[in-house]
Amino acid sequence: MSLASLAICAALAAGPAAGDGPPIVVGSKAFTESVILGEIVTQLAASRGAEAHHRREIGGTRILFSALELGEIDVYPEYTGTIAREILSGENLTSNDEIRAALARRGIMMTAPLGFNNTYVIGVRPGTADELGLVAISDLRGHPELRFGFTNEFMNRGDGWPSLRRRYGLPQTDVGGLDHDLALRALANGSIDATDLYSTDADIAHYGFRLLTDDLEHFRRYDAVLLYRQELLRRAPEVVEALADLGGTIDGPRMIELNRRVKIEQQTEAAVAAAFLGVRAPAQETFVQRQTRLLGEHLYLVVVSLVLAIAVAVPLGIVAARRPRAGQVILAVVGIIFTIPALALLVLLMPVPWPREPGRPDILGIGRETAIAALFLYSLLPIVRNTHAGLKSIDLATRESAAALGLSAWSTLIRIEMPLAARTILAGIKTAAVINVGFATLAAFIRAGGYGQPILTGLRLNRLDLILEGAVPAAILAVLTQVLFELAERAVVPRGLRLQLPG
Repeated sequence: MSLASLAICAALAAGPAAGDGPPIVVGSKAFTESVILGEIVTQLAASRGAEAHHRREIGGTRILFSALELGEIDVYPEYTGTIAREILSGENLTSNDEIRAALARRGIMMTAPLGFNNTYVIGVRPGTADELGLVAISDLRGHPELRFGFTNEFMNRGDGWPSLRRRYGLPQTDVGGLDHDLALRALANGSIDATDLYSTDADIAHYGFRLLTDDLEHFRRYDAVLLYRQELLRRAPEVVEALADLGGTIDGPRMIELNRRVKIEQQTEAAVAAAFLGVRAPAQETFVQRQTRLLGEHLYLVVVSLVLAIAVAVPLGIVAARRPRAGQVILAVVGIIFTIPALALLVLLMPVPWPREPGRPDILGIGRETAIAALFLYSLLPIVRNTHAGLKSIDLATRESAAALGLSAWSTLIRIEMPLAARTILAGIKTAAVINVGFATLAAFIRAGGYGQPILTGLRLNRLDLILEGAVPAAILAVLTQVLFELAERAVVPRGLRLQLPG
């Protein structure tokens, strides 16, 4: 056993640390290795007496680093190459000392490397390599017909596809982005011919992928490190000391083995992390407990966002119907919001100012508040549009009759127009509710919970059972939502105003 490993064991044996404070929040990216490292950090912090929570699978580099800077998380695993060429790309950093100094100026600390270099590699199927004589990345120049499928982050990052293409003069045009784990399966089944891999991917040996030599040395070292907020030194010095003891304890073969246990043997990240640390794994939720929690989280997102949307969108729809010029502006704005891609909207909302409890940053940040805000915005269009359409469809004679009876504009709206438009308005609310049930699954990308969490994990681990565990209940919930609104229509819409309904 190495001296660093002995240091970890000594830290674990030292017992809980004294003192109370806010919980330590650990983040991890949406790929297996990051989740494993995040779980190791979480259990290590807990062993030092800290209350530690793991916010797993929170998108990619930009989201995690922003969350760290904003104080939404306290620590997360990162790679020196990513820091230098993506996070701090404009500073021309070449050494770990320079990276560490640049981060410190932002209030972020970096540990010593954990012991392995998880650099990017380009992988192809063995049959493709043998047939075309592919040994190095330069050999790809002679085969413009090859189909490339890179991870979405690699497609746009500074050290990704754009710079790789320029460096090697690659002529391929059939290039697309997709999820990392989906890219692995696409390469294995022949849907694509090459993809970016991480050198510690357990799938490389599992699928037998052939790695192309980086003969022009485009990819630099990607030493795994831990980034943490500087104020953690004051708040939890024992935890920071334990994090430092992780340095040099995980070499490349060890990390590949940890990844293999999760990806291939389908052990849980918590169990693998506990075995690495030599501690007892935390208790896992049962299927019933997990489904109950996911249902509660999903319903909370849908119901809260829908209620807020109804409270805002119905009055906006009324204004749009009564004031044509204002109506054009209102419908245009909610229409534009609805066209923004869901993941983009989630990221855009994260830094929005928002009052929080003491000790939390005054922003929406990652979590359910941001997800609710996004779902609320997406719900506006169908409700506003249907409210506007329902009121505009009432014929002029009806309004004139109300005026002849001496009814005020308010009484006409409440007693005549809203009941007549109720069916159309309710249809818009139903549409918004069903949309919310589906869109709420994307909340898992920012750790807001719900049925998207098992779907995201299932995609990452190539486990159909986990995907179905989230997809099937979400689909059932959408159907039940439609049924519920059909029943609500019978209760809300006066009998004489309904179209002929069965039963």
